[in-house]
Amino acid sequence: MTNLNFNTFDAFEDAGDGANSSEEKVHVRVQQRNGRKCITTVAGLADDLDIKRICKAFKKNFSCNGALQMDEDGKDVIQLSGDQRTNVKEFLVDQEICIGLSIVLHGF
Repeated sequence: MTNLNFNTFDAFEDAGDGANSSEEKVHVRVQQRNGRKCITTVAGLADDLDIKRICKAFKKNFSCNGALQMDEDGKDVIQLSGDQRTNVKEFLVDQEICIGLSIVLHGF
């Protein structure tokens, strides 16, 4: 019988370490909850930005709930209810918070 190894898949493999890029990337991911429910996470925003204010603007513009969480590295991550990946990218580019090439959408 063949030995199957199911632990070789890494969901964050395409994120990379950022060592070969001159600027940090903003990662926008969607995580499935239960049934049709999902959460959008925005990670990698610059430290000098007012993340709490950006989260408040997301909530108001997208008519969704949101929260700030800390990841294991101690950086802020924005969580939004629903699939808001394209809305987040458009907002960040329109408000000139990030350029379009520095935003990575995961899950498409």
